Amino acid sequence: MKTRKLRDIEVSAVGMGCMAFSHGYGKIPTEEYSIEAIQNAYQHGCTFFDTAEVYSPNLAGIGHNELIVGKALEDVRDNVVIATKLMLHSVGFARKVYDEIRRHLEGSLERLRTDYMDIYYLHRMGGVPVEKVAEAMGRLIDDGLIRGWGLSQVDVDVIDAAQSVTPLTAIQNIYSMVERDSEESIIPYCMEHNIGFVPFSPIASGLLSGKITPQTQFERNDDVRNWVPQLSHRNIEGNMPIVEMLRAFADKKNATPAQISLAWMLQKYPNVVPIPGSKNKVRIIENLNSAEVELTDAEFEQLESELNRCKVYGHRGLGGF
Repeated sequence: MKTRKLRDIEVSAVGMGCMAFSHGYGKIPTEEYSIEAIQNAYQHGCTFFDTAEVYSPNLAGIGHNELIVGKALEDVRDNVVIATKLMLHSVGFARKVYDEIRRHLEGSLERLRTDYMDIYYLHRMGGVPVEKVAEAMGRLIDDGLIRGWGLSQVDVDVIDAAQSVTPLTAIQNIYSMVERDSEESIIPYCMEHNIGFVPFSPIASGLLSGKITPQTQFERNDDVRNWVPQLSHRNIEGNMPIVEMLRAFADKKNATPAQISLAWMLQKYPNVVPIPGSKNKVRIIENLNSAEVELTDAEFEQLESELNRCKVYGHRGLGGF
């Protein structure tokens, strides 16, 4: 597996989002299956695994996903980079931001069976000023409890405010061929300041895999695809030209549409490390293999040109879930 840097932390060029083993895509697999899937990904060359404290069935409870990731990677902990995220909506009057973040972190460390976190993200902006969060993260780095830190679903003004206090390791925002807001200023800012950019939902919740059609029925329980704007029946139909364009490129490259969509962003930006998520072992390996799909300059330009001519139906954006 090729590697990239998130500031000074080396990771596989394609990482793995682990959320689907606990939340967001309908019925979850057994713990045994999930652990085996994560370990298979590691054996295939993946060294970057993403989780969060809130990833639990129906988002009820704390830590379901972290416990799975911790069990799966315990024996290879020193060979992998683990990122997790905390929610911090507010801090009680008598409690300091540092103390509250450290409390969350210690819970995550215990569940993940480790004594340090590689990248610790603030999951979404809440009511706590980002400068206070950045200051606390700097102290945690000095404490040796985290190697780096990041923010999720934020714009340049927030990134810049945080960066001025404690340099960021990574920004995790939504980004794909159908969610390109970050191209305007966020990714360029990150490149300029040596900040890694980690796209979540880089295959647009499966839309860009070519396996979803206007007739696809998603599970009713705990399946975010029921709410993803691009995946309403009407918008799936409207977005099919993008899928068909990807399918045509994939046929020429002996690849899959999902792999082409990931290869596109990998070629476009050197600081991008996508973390596609799946609960299917076969899909996980397929996604990781996108790192081996190389587009020529002419192919990339053609892909970019055709994509720019396609209208996207549905938009999540930075304010989306």
